[in-house]
Amino acid sequence: VQLQASGGGLVQAGGSLRLSCAASGSIFRINVMGWYCQAPGKQRELVATITSSGATVYADSVKGRFTISRDNAKNTVYLQMNSLKPEDTAVYYCNADLQWKSGSYFIPANYWGRGTQVTVSS
Repeated sequence: VQLQASGGGLVQAGGSLRLSCAASGSIFRINVMGWYCQAPGKQRELVATITSSGATVYADSVKGRFTISRDNAKNTVYLQMNSLKPEDTAVYYCNADLQWKSGSYFIPANYWGRGTQVTVSS
């Protein structure tokens, strides 16, 4: 199983970016997908998560500015980031809590994608 993230970049404060993360491999079911961020010198922290039924959780710092969504048919999660602030600058990682297929077995696992850099200039 692999998670491939894309969509990071450099943007001015007030601008927008859209991150995408596609999961591939022998996936049976993805329960929760999410985005986390890690700024230099800080711990990785939650940005937003979404369940297979669409229930969402957001960090207080991004509520009203970021929107997480997913396409279950494509095993893909998105993060629409609006009204970006310099303090949003970080490496953003996608995460998936899933079950993958191994023969007749379904094995639970948690996967991280490679990070994508988001830089917001003031």
